[in-house]
Amino acid sequence: MLYFTRWKALAIIFTAFIVCLCAVPNFFPEKTVKTWPKWAQRHLVLGLDLQGGSHLLLAVDSNAVKKEKLEQVRDDVRRVLRDAKLGYSGLAVRGDTVEVRVKDTDLAAALPKLRELSQPLGGLLGTSGQRTAEVTDAGGGLVRLTIPPAAINDRIRQSVEQSIQIIERRVNELGTVEPLIQRQGLDRILVQVPGLQDPTQLKGIIGKTAKMEFRMVDTSVSPEQIGQGRVPPDSEILQGAEAPKQPYVIKKQVLVSGGDLTDAQPGFDQRSGQPIVSFKFNTSGSRKFAVATTENVKQPFAIVLDNEVISAPVIQEPITGGSGQISGNFTVQQANDLAILLRAGALPAPLTIIEERNVGPGLGQDSIAAGELASYVGSVLVVVFMLLTYRLFGFFANVAVAINVAMIFGILSLLNATLTLPGIAGIVLTVGIAVDSNVLIYERIREELRSGRTPISAIDAGFTRALATIMDSNITTFIAAAVLFYIGTGPVRGFAVTLGIGIITTVFTAFTVTRLIVATWVRWKRPQAVPI
Repeated sequence: MLYFTRWKALAIIFTAFIVCLCAVPNFFPEKTVKTWPKWAQRHLVLGLDLQGGSHLLLAVDSNAVKKEKLEQVRDDVRRVLRDAKLGYSGLAVRGDTVEVRVKDTDLAAALPKLRELSQPLGGLLGTSGQRTAEVTDAGGGLVRLTIPPAAINDRIRQSVEQSIQIIERRVNELGTVEPLIQRQGLDRILVQVPGLQDPTQLKGIIGKTAKMEFRMVDTSVSPEQIGQGRVPPDSEILQGAEAPKQPYVIKKQVLVSGGDLTDAQPGFDQRSGQPIVSFKFNTSGSRKFAVATTENVKQPFAIVLDNEVISAPVIQEPITGGSGQISGNFTVQQANDLAILLRAGALPAPLTIIEERNVGPGLGQDSIAAGELASYVGSVLVVVFMLLTYRLFGFFANVAVAINVAMIFGILSLLNATLTLPGIAGIVLTVGIAVDSNVLIYERIREELRSGRTPISAIDAGFTRALATIMDSNITTFIAAAVLFYIGTGPVRGFAVTLGIGIITTVFTAFTVTRLIVATWVRWKRPQAVPI
């Protein structure tokens, strides 16, 4: 156990040095670190409880998700019956049910077609045993498609997961560092953005559904009809986004949806100098946009965002390049925010802010000071205890523990991890675990000396026989950390991460670094007694 080849010793030193080196960026100001190469800019990110920031708890609008699901089923029923050329009437949504009355002569053919709309929940295998819709024949040609609660909950779950991905893209576009975005319960999303003291912009970016549609303006309706609210059934009245609010009669048919957008960037109009948003479509969107603009030259079309008309330009000529621009008397900030929303995509359902907290940097500084004080006091007590109890070997253990802590910070920096107060607690606990490993080794050496072994033999036996005990204790602690990470949220996960990393570095330092230091000392001094 005390013999190291030159290459093995160099490998241990090199590994410890490189990992510790990763912690160096944390000791320099952020402005200085940004001038370094990209690969050298990795550093620890302070969490919300250390540097302050914004905390939002969002709830997905379950009623909107349910309404959208029912409308989708209604549209699917219409499409299936029309494609099969089956006669029907009275297609409508009533409560949790979509009802349609099919001609008696077509009922036998319609029922199998409608039952195809009901898919198993839980994937293609249908492991849950439930389906997305229950199709029943109510008699007299009336067919009901009922959406069970399990299908609604599954749709809400999907909406939450999709919303999390979109919120992540939107928040990351703001340039913030390491936001925490995770699900809570069935329909809630937790958003924590460290360092963002003003949550106004964050709420504006997150709260908008950003559902963009390109639709035609219905020019057949007179202003008098608009005032009386009389519009054709295939059109609707929408308000303009700019003040004063101007009503528009917009056709319900969507020519191109925002889902066909591939990019959106803020810019300035070359003629007027006003802020605009330039956009590009994918292949499908480009084709649909080209057809729509070719068929409607000299006609106004509306760019609708969240049921508000933000622009209604006249199509001067066919637009076949798959790109265009949106203008609407934007400010620079509004153009930038709109581009962020369009790039990130539309939320599947509206989000409601049910909890909002703003953590000031002063509270974070108090937390840092308290954490630093606890770390210093604990470390000093451990160092003094090891020196008084094990003398020279206690010094060796303290050196190994210092390298252990530096490696923890190095790995966390390499992962760009977020450090929170529970994370600091995990590091402090790791110091105790690391010292405990050395205590087990040293006490085993003492026992071997008492049994009559020579100093070198006792040291070698101490490291060898303590290995199993240390591995057992660290593995069980690592399992506990893994369970905490798997079932925990937020701060609990931060504690589990630092604890788990600390256990790995502890095993490394106890059986490589400490052993290498002791082996070097033995080779140099050839001791006749062990100063322990």
